[in-house]
Amino acid sequence: MTTSTRITTPLRRTTVAALTAAALTALTLPAGGAVAAEARHDSGPWRGAWATSPHAPTAPFAPNWSQQGFSDQTVRQVVRVTTGGTRARIELSNRYGTTPLRITGATVARTDKGASVKAGSVRHLSFGKGRSVTIPAGGTASSDGVPFTVKALESVTVTLYLAAPTGPATFHHFASATSYRAAGDHRADRTGTAFTESSGSWYYLSGVEVGGGAPARRDGIVTFGDSITDGVGSNPEANNRYPDELAERFAAAGRPRGVLNHGIGGNQVTNDTTWAGEKGIERFKKDVLTEPGVRTVILLEGINDFGGSLAGGVADPTPEVSVERLAEGHRALVREAHARGIRVVGATLTPVKGSFYDTPAVEAKRDAFNHWVRTSGAYDAVVDFDRAVADPADPDRMLPAFDSGDHLHPGDAGYRAMAEALDLDTL
Repeated sequence: MTTSTRITTPLRRTTVAALTAAALTALTLPAGGAVAAEARHDSGPWRGAWATSPHAPTAPFAPNWSQQGFSDQTVRQVVRVTTGGTRARIELSNRYGTTPLRITGATVARTDKGASVKAGSVRHLSFGKGRSVTIPAGGTASSDGVPFTVKALESVTVTLYLAAPTGPATFHHFASATSYRAAGDHRADRTGTAFTESSGSWYYLSGVEVGGGAPARRDGIVTFGDSITDGVGSNPEANNRYPDELAERFAAAGRPRGVLNHGIGGNQVTNDTTWAGEKGIERFKKDVLTEPGVRTVILLEGINDFGGSLAGGVADPTPEVSVERLAEGHRALVREAHARGIRVVGATLTPVKGSFYDTPAVEAKRDAFNHWVRTSGAYDAVVDFDRAVADPADPDRMLPAFDSGDHLHPGDAGYRAMAEALDLDTL
């Protein structure tokens, strides 16, 4: 286990947009497509088990806790890990904070129900010299490792006590999971009685890493994208995002692997947004290239680049993006991944007919970009999420059984179809 806290100021994770669903188009890697360089962040024996991309405080759809932040409050958050081990540590992000963030204390425990945790499972986390840590504005910090046996697909509860006022909080908006808040210090509580408030977002927590329990291998998978990677449209609390379904397939095959979700709802490859994070070509290095032990990235993003110029009422429209500009953005991400010895699976964009992005111009761009994904040879492999979720009778539309209802985001069945379109042996 580590003996000192890792604090970094070069921000670590953030957002990335994705939309698509489909059937696999020949996930074939070039012979000898080996992974060379080491992942940039201090890894040692650690491997990613859960992650999310942080972004700046915002509340475009409904109130949350990010803009006000916390003061003498405890935040309890539940996440499901995708691979197991015998020790654990967490990563906390103050990437978008404007002042230092004081974490008075933190614990990790086995999840029971809601905000409660299992008796005898609470472990206090340390940060080098003590149980508290101050994270610089723009920085991240990892706790020391703690003995904590956890299995793949098991839920763990991370609790943070924030005694001093934090100011606006770095967070992840669309968690599709519930976080809990209590007044005062309740980091070691077993029951959830004190946690009387809830939110559908994650705050400060950006990663859970595990060690031990298996030989160290570089086999992690990062899913990078927008709301379709983020799981918008899936059933809350059910862990039915397509990356979750992919992790379940690996576990069912008896070979669990870390699958890390770095999707951000509304994110774009080429444009920054006021509410959905930095553009993908900027956040990729902070989110993906900082993860330990990554072998493969699945890249599904671009529909917001094409549709973001339409006035949607959430934020100001973003500049129009051509197919050529989006393709060059993808090529830039592939170059960065390859420079670190990471292979890239490119994904086609899923259908949008009937959604608020449904215009002749957007559809023409989507079709042209998908043709480029399938035929350009830019990636190490391709997965055709478009064909995986399209209605055979109307290929520009999502199959009704896979549609969450807005004709843009898949529901649980659609996300399952996306995960099943991926070839496990190629990943």
